Amino acid sequence: MDPVTNPVFDLVQIQPLRRTPAPKPDWLKARAPLGENYHSLKQLARSLGLNTVCESAQCPNIGECWNHRTATFMMLGNLCTRRCGFCAVPKGRPEPIDLDEPRRVAEAVAALKLKFAVITSVNRDDDLVGGARAFALVIDEIRRQSPGCGVEVLIPDFQGNREAIRIVVEARPEILNHNTETVPRLYRVVRSGARYERTLELLRYSKELRPTGLTKSGVMVGLGEETHELLNVFRDLAAAHCDILTIGQYLRPSRNHLPMARLYTPREFAELKTEALKMGFRHVESGPLVRSSYHAHEQAESAVTCL
Repeated sequence: MDPVTNPVFDLVQIQPLRRTPAPKPDWLKARAPLGENYHSLKQLARSLGLNTVCESAQCPNIGECWNHRTATFMMLGNLCTRRCGFCAVPKGRPEPIDLDEPRRVAEAVAALKLKFAVITSVNRDDDLVGGARAFALVIDEIRRQSPGCGVEVLIPDFQGNREAIRIVVEARPEILNHNTETVPRLYRVVRSGARYERTLELLRYSKELRPTGLTKSGVMVGLGEETHELLNVFRDLAAAHCDILTIGQYLRPSRNHLPMARLYTPREFAELKTEALKMGFRHVESGPLVRSSYHAHEQAESAVTCL
């Protein structure tokens, strides 16, 4: 065979380049969920047929919190009627609201001997008033089964339904929490079905109904927002007389969720806290692993001392 007219080539197998993920910085490393308290709390939740947002939302603080026997119970099932781009809670068509669930949540709170309980829920746009009544019931049940236990409720926006908001506020939780999550420009992609002005109005209306009650909201960073946009959100929340603000890093739960634009450093979180406190918040919890209910009891005590 003529090597000039019929050249022979050696085939070279080219391996695809695999990107090695960058290691997490130290400030994003959380303790693994291990220990006796972790397993006993998990068993308790299962035995009572309860869900925790710690598990459903893949919270990075689950190891720390559960080992201290604190958890955020998630009511109204484990299927959310909205499809927010940041959230790991499963989506779908939920079952009818279980009005015995508040009693079982309160039973778990009593079994854990909690001094402060945090209760949240999935969105139930199929039954706004029914969801609100479940929150009112759980507040009453916790006070009946655990006298002296404080209660924080992290509520959905109830599509701005004033009757639903009033039902929860009149149950007099120690803290009424509703998260803002992000800046107005990103609402459509981050918070499916939510409206920025509706969030602010919920916080304003809650204060109007109960001026002495503490209100709270949380914001994620790292979704592509600009610093000036964050500061404007803080100002809007302060103008709505929000007492407590939490600021935490968005961490992408999976490839099916919104990408993370960047990581904020601990120094940046400290700077955001300083700016927010200047605006009049009674307490600001700001850090990479901060989530809405992280150190909730300490947040409540700090806000009360500022009254």
